[in-house]
Amino acid sequence: MRQQNVMLTQRGDQVFTLIKSLTKSEKRNFKLYANRINSAEDLKFIQLFDALDKMDDYEEALLFKKMKGLKRSQLSNLKRHLYKQILTSLRLIHISKNIDIQIREQLDFARILYGKGLHIQSLKLLDRIKTLAVDNHQDLLLMEILDFQKLIEERHITRSRRVKGKVEGLLRESAERSQIIQNTCRLSNLKIKIHGWYIQIGHAKNEKDRLMVEEYFQSNLPKNLHISKMTFFEKIALYQSYVWYHYILLDFRQCYRYALKWTQLFNADPDLKKVDPDLYMRGMHYVLTALYNMGAYKKFSQALTEFEAFEQESQKSFSTISKTISFLYIYTSKINKHYLEGTFQEGLHLVPIIKRLIKRYEKHIDPHRVMVFNYKIAYLYMAAGLFDSALDHLNEIINVKVGHLREDIQSYARLLHLIVHFEIGNYVLLDYLANSVHRFLDKVEELNKMQTETIRFIRQIIKLPISEHPKAFKEFHAVLKKLQKDAFEKRAFLYLDITSWVESKIQGKALREIVRNKFRADENTPRQ
Repeated sequence: MRQQNVMLTQRGDQVFTLIKSLTKSEKRNFKLYANRINSAEDLKFIQLFDALDKMDDYEEALLFKKMKGLKRSQLSNLKRHLYKQILTSLRLIHISKNIDIQIREQLDFARILYGKGLHIQSLKLLDRIKTLAVDNHQDLLLMEILDFQKLIEERHITRSRRVKGKVEGLLRESAERSQIIQNTCRLSNLKIKIHGWYIQIGHAKNEKDRLMVEEYFQSNLPKNLHISKMTFFEKIALYQSYVWYHYILLDFRQCYRYALKWTQLFNADPDLKKVDPDLYMRGMHYVLTALYNMGAYKKFSQALTEFEAFEQESQKSFSTISKTISFLYIYTSKINKHYLEGTFQEGLHLVPIIKRLIKRYEKHIDPHRVMVFNYKIAYLYMAAGLFDSALDHLNEIINVKVGHLREDIQSYARLLHLIVHFEIGNYVLLDYLANSVHRFLDKVEELNKMQTETIRFIRQIIKLPISEHPKAFKEFHAVLKKLQKDAFEKRAFLYLDITSWVESKIQGKALREIVRNKFRADENTPRQ
C-alpha cells in the first residue's frame, strides 16, 4: 500500500517525477547548464532541484524545512521555472540523438531569420533542412517546411522566380506531400482502430468474429494504395495494420509475413534504426511472436540473436523507454525459447534477472506486462516441477485487483492454478476452485471449449480412484486432440500447452521431457 501511495504522490508532482527519471549524466548536465545562471531566483531553483533530488518521496513540509525562507506562495512558480529549465537542458542533450529535434531547431532559426527580414537566408536554410527531412522520412516536418517556403514565395519576390519551374515544383511537391500525409493519417487511424479492436474483443473466437473483423478491416483500408509509391512511414503503418489484423485472426503465417516486411524496411536503411529504434524493436517483437506461435524454432532463434545483437550495439544511445522496450521484448522471447526447447529448468535462471529489471523499470512498465511475466514464470516453475513457486506467481495474478485488465491472462492463470493444485494433490480444495474458476470465466466471457473441458475433467478425475486416472487422461487427450483441429480453439492451446501436460501423465514422464522430445523430433514443424 505504501508503494502505491508513493506512486500517486510522485504522479501528483510533475517536477519531482521528472527529476527522479533523470540519469546521473542528465543530472550532471543539468547542473552544468544551471550554474551558468547567477540570478537570485535561479539560485533558488538549483536549491529546489537539490532538495527534491535528495528526497525518496515528495514531502512538501520537508521541502520548506530544507529551503529556509521559501514562501508557500513562491513554490508553485519556482517549480514551474525548474521544470522548464530541466526540459531545456534535456533538449540540449537529446538534440544530437533526435533528428526531428534538430530539424525543428533549424526551422525555428529559419523563422527567426525571416522575422529579421532576411528571407533569402531563411529560404536557403529551409532548402538544407528539407533534404534532411526527406532523407529521414520526417513527413510532417517536411510539410511544415514546404508551407513556410510557400509563405515566403507568396509574400516576397525571390530568386526562385528566376529559376524556371522552381516555384511550380514547390507547389507540386507540397501537393504530393499533402497526399502522403493524408494516406499516413488514414493508415495510422486504421492501425489504432484495429489494435483497439483487439484490446476490446481479443482474438476472433468464432466465425462471426472473423467475419466482423474482416469486414471492419477491409472497409477501413484506404483504396488504391501503390506500395512502390509509398513512403517509409506509409508502408510501416500499412504493415502494422496487417500484423494486427492477422494476429486477431490467429493467422500467424501472414502476421509473420507483414512483421518481416516491417523490419526489412529498417534493414534496408539501417540509419533509421537509430532514428526510431522503438519502432524497429516492436517490429522484431511481432516477428518473434509470430514465429513462436508457429513453432518455427530455427527462424525464431535467428531472429532473437539478431534482436539481441541490435540491443547490444545500440543500448548506449537508448532512451529509458527504449531500454524498457528492449527488456520486455527480449526477455519475453528468451522465456519463449525455453518453452520451445522444453528447457524449463534451465530457463529459471532468467527469473531473478527479470525481477531485477522489472524493479529498475517499474515506473515505465504497465501492470499487464508484469502480469504476463508472472504467468510465464509460473509456467516455467510448473513445467520444472517446482509447484510451490508456480503457485506464488499465479497468486500474484489471481489476487491483484486489476478489474478487466488482461482478462485472458487472468483466466489462464486460474486454469494453470487448477493444474498445479492437482499436481500437489490438493483434491479437496480442487472441487471448490474448479467452481470458482468456472464462475470467473463465465463472468468475463472468456470461457471456451478447451477451458470447459479442462474444468470438467478436473472435477471428474479428483473423484476417481488413482487406478482409473490413466484411462481418464487418455479420454481427455482424445477430446483435446479433437479440439485442436478447431481453428478458433488454437488460441487456448497457445496460452496453455495442456496437451503436453496430459501426455506427460499418460506416458509417466515429466512435462519438460515430453516437450523436449517433441522439439527434438522435428524442430521445424509449425504448431497446428
